[in-house]
Amino acid sequence: MRKHLVFFPALVASFVLAGCQHAAPPSAVEQRAIAAEQQQIADASRQQLDEIPPPSKSLYMAVKSLSAWENPYVTVQGEMVTLHVMLADANTSTMGLGGMLRPAGARRQDLNVRVSDLATALNAIPQSAWPYGRVIAVEEAHQVPAADQPQVRRNIETVEKTLNDLGIVAYDWTDTGRN
Repeated sequence: MRKHLVFFPALVASFVLAGCQHAAPPSAVEQRAIAAEQQQIADASRQQLDEIPPPSKSLYMAVKSLSAWENPYVTVQGEMVTLHVMLADANTSTMGLGGMLRPAGARRQDLNVRVSDLATALNAIPQSAWPYGRVIAVEEAHQVPAADQPQVRRNIETVEKTLNDLGIVAYDWTDTGRN
């Protein structure tokens, strides 16, 4: 029994030390390093997206509904954004285009993405999915509760800033109306 009492203070001390560990906030040097790393990621993303041609305003301004929109578009919500991507048709012939064997809906991908990961997600979209050039329609989610509207507004501003930083034109879909 006495042997166990000798180890008891060491055991208590190890639990106290293990339970009291606290992560210190990053120092100014660490914050600068994190910011520099984020800037490098953004620069790399921008370089890859620069391979996509500039937007053709005559093409994307003629689109009257998001169901006919062929470039990627973003629906901004309170907690995340949904990135809608229409992949290019791998079959280049016009035979059966849009029919039962080649439906356009099968090529549409809807991805839920955190706002902070939007640049990475956009970078993963193939160049063939940008027929209008570097332009993305930005839409606010439908039927947003009044309590979530400020957060959605902040997310829209963040999304537009991210797109501008990447050299992508943000086409505000709410201004064009829907058919």
